[in-house]
Amino acid sequence: MNADYVIIVAGGKGLRMGGDVPKQFLPVGGLPVLMRTMLRFREALPQLRIILVLPKAQQDYWCQLCASHQFPLPTGGKGFYQLANGGKTRFHSVQNGLALIPDDAEGVVGVHDGVRPFVSTEVVRNCYEKAHQCGAVIPVVPVVETLRHITEGVKNRDEYRLVQTPQCFDIQLLKAANRQPYREAFTDDASVVEAYGQPVTLIDGNRENIKITTPGDLRIAEALLNPNC
Repeated sequence: MNADYVIIVAGGKGLRMGGDVPKQFLPVGGLPVLMRTMLRFREALPQLRIILVLPKAQQDYWCQLCASHQFPLPTGGKGFYQLANGGKTRFHSVQNGLALIPDDAEGVVGVHDGVRPFVSTEVVRNCYEKAHQCGAVIPVVPVVETLRHITEGVKNRDEYRLVQTPQCFDIQLLKAANRQPYREAFTDDASVVEAYGQPVTLIDGNRENIKITTPGDLRIAEALLNPNC
């Protein structure tokens, strides 16, 4: 079966936000961050099959938000999106999302942070297109600040890149890589795939594709939605 998927991982507790509501549910421009993220992928690739991974304890609240915003509720494989339970770590959450993809599926699966609603549609399309060609792709942007190692001094920023999502892979490759035993070194999906022995291709991301984790990020997000204000 040929189909492309995205697993949107939204398991954060929002501790750095300082509030009770997880960051993925906070409103930006009147709409929860997570909904904006999902709609961005729908806009970029309308036929993409979306799998949302949420902690079980947050799923009732998510359904309440869906009702209040007239946003589709999760359904089976033929609906707007499917819902998977979050795991102990990001690695295990992605495993749970992959379990909803048929074992014989052929295509590309992306993994995206639920709190990155400003990935450009162009970056999304480029990631999937390139992953169809080479099997493993991540978007990156240059480091603009000076880097200093706390014991070794200043580093050459030209040698570094900031990693974003979606990180896109051949479905069978990511399924195989995620059968490895979990390691603390698995900080993102690219590290899992590289540990499996697959090199990863870097492509240009977009600077606006911020990860919303702090109150300051929320203010930036509002400014991105209303650049003339």
